[in-house]
Amino acid sequence: MTSAVLSLGSNLGDRHAHLRAAVDLLGSGVAAISGVYETPPWGDTAQPPYLNALVLVHDATATARDWLDRARACESAAGRVRDPERRFGPRTLDVDVIAVRSADGTPVISDDPELTLPHPRAHLRAFVLRPWLDVDPDAVLPGHGPVAALLRAPGLAEDLAAMSPRPDQSLESMK
Repeated sequence: MTSAVLSLGSNLGDRHAHLRAAVDLLGSGVAAISGVYETPPWGDTAQPPYLNALVLVHDATATARDWLDRARACESAAGRVRDPERRFGPRTLDVDVIAVRSADGTPVISDDPELTLPHPRAHLRAFVLRPWLDVDPDAVLPGHGPVAALLRAPGLAEDLAAMSPRPDQSLESMK
């Protein structure tokens, strides 16, 4: 069995519906769903705020590439169109593969430009790390250390303070 950490984000259209639809599409493999957080945009600030969440998923046969394919299928179902001129621009749905573990718990490491694992910027993103703690308080980002410690880094304090929990947008009922 492999497991993966998937980060979900949406800032266009019905943001909550896009997140819910992704959880639905991931189906029975969803093991845990974080709370939902409203966050300011990252990297390109001229856009609406995001709703972000994180899911832990498991599958007996999935490879790291399979998780990427599933992430892209979720994005496609939400009508995501990638704008090469605006890498961090607005989107109906963004599903990032943050980390993958093999059946024996070993982290999958990849330097493939299409699927770098662990995600190369996850350690810099409070909107990934904070929801991860909701579902795994002892989480470790391979190559970077405990997620709780990463959130205490001075550079993340401002991003963390700008995040707002949105209990009214729960995805738990979709599990």
